[in-house]
Amino acid sequence: MFPIRDHNPSGRVPHVTRLLIGVNVLVFLAYWFALPSEMALARFFFDWGLVPARIAAGEGMATFVTSMFLHGGWMHLAGNMLFLYVFGDNLEDEMGHGRFLGFYVLSGLAAAGLQFAAEPASTIPMVGASGAIAGVMGGYLLLFPRAKVDVLFFFVIFFRVIPIPAWIMLGVWFGLQLFNGAMTPADVGGVAYWAHAGGFVAGLALCLPLWLRRGGPGFWARTQGAPPHPEAVYRVARSSIPRVRRGGPGPWG
Repeated sequence: MFPIRDHNPSGRVPHVTRLLIGVNVLVFLAYWFALPSEMALARFFFDWGLVPARIAAGEGMATFVTSMFLHGGWMHLAGNMLFLYVFGDNLEDEMGHGRFLGFYVLSGLAAAGLQFAAEPASTIPMVGASGAIAGVMGGYLLLFPRAKVDVLFFFVIFFRVIPIPAWIMLGVWFGLQLFNGAMTPADVGGVAYWAHAGGFVAGLALCLPLWLRRGGPGFWARTQGAPPHPEAVYRVARSSIPRVRRGGPGPWG
C-alpha cells in the first residue's frame, strides 16, 4: 500500500520539491554507475552515509547532510521520490520555497539524530532521504489531515486505487514505523525506522508555528483540512482479475 497522488495540486510551481528530486536522482546516477564494484559501493556508503559509531567517535559530522542524498538502490530512490512528489508540493506552497527547503533539511537532521540516539554503536551506514521526507509527511498531516490521497493497494494479484483521507494513510504509516522500530533488533540492518519516526515528529513540531499562525483549528475550519485549492478529480479504473471458464484452458493457453 503506497500513495501515488493526492487530489490537491499546488497553486504554484514547486521549484524546491522538483530541485530536491532532481538532485537526489543525479547524485544517485553519479555514484551508481561510476563505482566499479559492490565493495566500492559499500566503502562509499561507509564514507558518506551516516554511521552512528563514527559519529560517537567524533567523526563524519558532515554525513548528517550527505546521507540524505544517497540511496541504496533503484527502488529505494523511486519510493522516496514518489513520496516527496506526492506530499511536497502543497507544503512548499504553504511555506514558501526558502522556508520549505530549510524545513526539509531540519527534518532530515532530526531524523538522523534520532537514529543515532537509538543505535549509537551501530556500524551500519544509514542512507536515504526518507527521514527528511517523513518530516514532509508529518507537516502535511498537521496542515492537511483531510486531503484525499490515492493509495495503490496490492494483495497478491489483486490491486486497486483507493482514495482515502491523508490522516488515515499517514497515521497508519507512522504507527508502522514505531511498531517495526520497537520490534527490530538494533544490530540488524535494513530500514531506519527510528529515522522515519524522528523525521515525522520533527515535521509536525516544525509545522506547528505555521499552523498556529494560520489560526490552528480555525485554519482547518476554513480549509476543511485540505489544501486551499480546487480539488482534482481523477477517473480511477477498477482492476480486474482474469477469469477462467470452468473446463476451459488457462490464461496461458
